[in-house]
Amino acid sequence: MRSIILIAAPAAGKGTEAALLKQQYNIPHISTGDLLRKARNDGSERAKIIGEYQDKGMFVPFDIVIELLKERILQSDCENGYILDGFPRNIEQAEAYDKILDEIKKDIGVVVVLDIDKEVAKSRISGRKSCPKCGRVYNINNELLKPKKDGICDICGIELTHRTDDNPDTYEERYNSFIKNTSPLIDFYKKRGIVYYVDSNKDAKFTHEQVVKIIGE
Repeated sequence: MRSIILIAAPAAGKGTEAALLKQQYNIPHISTGDLLRKARNDGSERAKIIGEYQDKGMFVPFDIVIELLKERILQSDCENGYILDGFPRNIEQAEAYDKILDEIKKDIGVVVVLDIDKEVAKSRISGRKSCPKCGRVYNINNELLKPKKDGICDICGIELTHRTDDNPDTYEERYNSFIKNTSPLIDFYKKRGIVYYVDSNKDAKFTHEQVVKIIGE
C-alpha cells in the first residue's frame, strides 16, 4: 500500500474520500489541523506556543507543524501507508516534506487530485458544519461525514455551527487562493510522474472507485 496525498479545491470531497480510504485500507488519515489540535492539549511547552499563536489567529510556526507531522508518520500505524489531507499546500511545504521522507527513508507514494468544477463544489458547501471548539468538519448531506447525533460534535458534544466562510462570496476567495497556491504544487509533483487526476464532479462512490484503480486493490 502506498501513501496518498490528497489535493482538492474546497468542498471537492476530500474529507469523504479520505474517510473511504481509511475504512477500506485501514490506514490513518492525517490532517495537520488535527495534529495541532491534539498537540495544543498535551500540556507541553510546545502546546503553549501553539495556543498562543492560534488564540491570536496566527499561523503556528512551520517548524512545529513539520515536527508534529514527522512524529506522526513515524508511528507504527503508518508503516503500511497513510493519507495526507491539507498538507502540503505549497512548494515550501512540499520541499520540507521531501526532507522528512529522506530522513526516515519513506517513499512519497502518489498524489491524487480531486478534479471538480468550481460551481459544483460551491453548491456543496450548504451542508457543511463544524465544531466551534475542536474544528472538526461534518457534512449533514453526506452519510460518511454526518455526526452520530444530529447537529452535535462527536468529540466535544456541543452544537455544530455553519462555518462563516461557507458562503458563495468567501468561497470565491478560498477557491482562488487554492488555485494560486496549489497549481505550482501539482506541477512540482507532476515532474516525478506521481500525479493522478480523478473526476470528483459526481458522487463519492464514483470518485472512490477511480482512486482505488490508481492505488490498487
